[in-house]
Amino acid sequence: MTTVRIIGAPTDYGANRRGVDMGPSAIRYGGLADQLAGAGVEAVDAGDLPVPRAEERDPDADAPSEGKAKFLRETADVCRELGDEVAATLAAGDVPLALGGDHSIAIGSLSGSARDADIGAVWFDAHADLNTPATTPSGNVHGMPLAAALGIGEFADAEWATAPGLSPENVALVGLRSVDGAEAELLRERGFAAYTMSDIDERGITDVTEEALSVASAGVDGIHVSLDLDFLDPNAAPGVGTPVRGGATYREAHSAMEIVDETDALRSMELVEVNPTLDQHNETAELATELAASAFGKRVL
Repeated sequence: MTTVRIIGAPTDYGANRRGVDMGPSAIRYGGLADQLAGAGVEAVDAGDLPVPRAEERDPDADAPSEGKAKFLRETADVCRELGDEVAATLAAGDVPLALGGDHSIAIGSLSGSARDADIGAVWFDAHADLNTPATTPSGNVHGMPLAAALGIGEFADAEWATAPGLSPENVALVGLRSVDGAEAELLRERGFAAYTMSDIDERGITDVTEEALSVASAGVDGIHVSLDLDFLDPNAAPGVGTPVRGGATYREAHSAMEIVDETDALRSMELVEVNPTLDQHNETAELATELAASAFGKRVL
């Protein structure tokens, strides 16, 4: 039986609207352990990492000399610890499932998963998360994790951030509909496999997800799946940090996660950006638990 180790990382360093630090608790309360049990896997909860509270820190204390990045020191500390937890989980033969918190935690998930292996990554997200301190319009590191893990821009020398076994040719982004200008240019320059919601409308979620997974899994030891709940339309997932209209439907999201399971290549995963203060009756957190279960094999029949 597969063992999934749940690791909470309750960060809230990204959005102007606070609350995503309560995401791990909301997801657990939404029935994550029961959903995973229904998928036939054993869930072991490792609890939450210690995370400094944003209101107790100076967001600009460790800003780079060029550009801006809020709470960079705190993000680095959390991601180092999360990377160690993810790597240790994999070394023990288990599958790490990180719960955010904002999407900056993906830096730790990716660095830990790619520490001793070559991996691919599928990014289910409305946003590309490829900004750097020099290109970001907001300074929020939750818009930078993919750039950080790939060592782009100012992150080139950030050992705490980079994922050594992750290459751009094994990265696929699915569900894009809010991309900054510098990110769009980078996507074109680096040749990322990037699929917008228009691609999903035209080709269907099955075709797009299968192609994305094929790109991510080519010649690697396994794949990391990063699921930002704003991948879904706000009508299906209202409680997210940065909602964007026009996202995936409830059924499209489940289909995508079911296809993830069918590849039999899932190495590590994270659920991020659940904000219960913006949610309705915890439905987004409950949806996150259902989608995780689909990714680990739960089916109707």
